Amino acid sequence: MSRTRIKICGIKDIETAMVAAECGADAIGLVFVKLSPRYVEPEQAWEIVTYLPPFVTSVGLFVNAKPDAIDEVREQCPFDQVQLHGDESEPVVRACGPRVIKAVKFDAATIEHELLRWNNFREVDAVLVDGGSGGEGVALDWEALAKVREASSHPIILAGGLTPENVGEAIRIVEPWAVDVSSGVEKEKGVKDHALIAAFCDAVREADG
Repeated sequence: MSRTRIKICGIKDIETAMVAAECGADAIGLVFVKLSPRYVEPEQAWEIVTYLPPFVTSVGLFVNAKPDAIDEVREQCPFDQVQLHGDESEPVVRACGPRVIKAVKFDAATIEHELLRWNNFREVDAVLVDGGSGGEGVALDWEALAKVREASSHPIILAGGLTPENVGEAIRIVEPWAVDVSSGVEKEKGVKDHALIAAFCDAVREADG
């Protein structure tokens, strides 16, 4: 099995971004959803991005935003990839490409259809499967996802309710390309705990063997 990539989402300051990178995170998520406790202004997000070391990817997260609005933020903060974490239509996903991470909410009855749905989209780099609507700490049925994982021709990013304590088991069952954590490494909503970030990254590496 290949190395599991790590994304720490909801980064709001330079110090936490650097901690994530030093602990081995492959990507950081910048939340551009104003109602979120993890929202970061584009100007501050760009300052964070400029401090990232080489090969650490910046991901701009949006929920049901119009492509023009995403482009406006991208002009202020040229992030590497865009994460669409809502109910975006297929035309919107195409318009936001390339380098799209398309998030889908796990439902055992529909997850296989959702994975198949995005297979023919070259704009999509990966499909992120979340237990909730994002940042809610809602875990999903890993066994059920594992059964249909290969329906996706894109890499699978696993999210939702992951913590330093359970991420190893999640990796063992699902074998995702990457794991994405936000609330699972926070001491309070929207405030990251540097020790938990380190513990999470260590747990992923241990699971990879």
